[in-house]
Amino acid sequence: MSNLQEIVKEGKYIYGIIRNSEPLNYGPIGMGKRADLVYSICFKGISAIVSNSPIIIYEARRVNMITHEKVLEEVMKQFTVLPVRFSTISEHDDDAGILRILEKDYKKFDEMLNKMEGKKELGLKILANEAAIYESIIDKYDEIRIMRGKLINLPADKTHYQRMKIGEMVAEALKKETDNFKTLILDVLNPLSEDQKINDNYGEMMILNAAFLIKNSVEPAFDKAVNDLDAKFGHLMTFRYVGTLPPYNFVNLTINTKGV
Repeated sequence: MSNLQEIVKEGKYIYGIIRNSEPLNYGPIGMGKRADLVYSICFKGISAIVSNSPIIIYEARRVNMITHEKVLEEVMKQFTVLPVRFSTISEHDDDAGILRILEKDYKKFDEMLNKMEGKKELGLKILANEAAIYESIIDKYDEIRIMRGKLINLPADKTHYQRMKIGEMVAEALKKETDNFKTLILDVLNPLSEDQKINDNYGEMMILNAAFLIKNSVEPAFDKAVNDLDAKFGHLMTFRYVGTLPPYNFVNLTINTKGV
């Protein structure tokens, strides 16, 4: 009997906040395996996008993250959205709990929506093409090229120190070149954006890992700038350009669902 009593309680999973007064229904695309209905709950022209959900902590697994993002992407087709932190669940199983959250944090939501209105996040990752970038370093740096030429036909066991030295010089040159490219690219793109977030690179071949907040009206110019850079440097690097994204890099929205 005790096992039957340990039924998981129901709450409301919160995906995002938008400015809207009309009821919205996005269909059965909610979190988890139940495919709950995703819909809006409105208070004074600001709505929370929610679905029913058991009150659990969703693991940050790919399938869950994709579901969360797909809901936001659907909403973003019509609205500017403030993405809410993954696995935020109100502990109330009715709309009243969400209405209390909207009322309590109304001023904060209103200000953040004003700041983000008419803007979107675009992502750009740039990776150096290893063979091409190394070849360009050999061409550009005389000292490396000359030393490499002297060693190329000598036995490796006799030139261990010199080869280590070349390796260090190439690594230093690679860092210098990727930093220069990063600066050059940002000098082109930053003036077109409202804000930028430079994220950590992973691996020495990554030149840039960035998010840009841009006005919708500027998107064609930003697209053209990225395409022009790709045309200019595409032989040396690969551009991975993604948009439109939920503005996670520019909105840090944590909702306190306790006590409301």
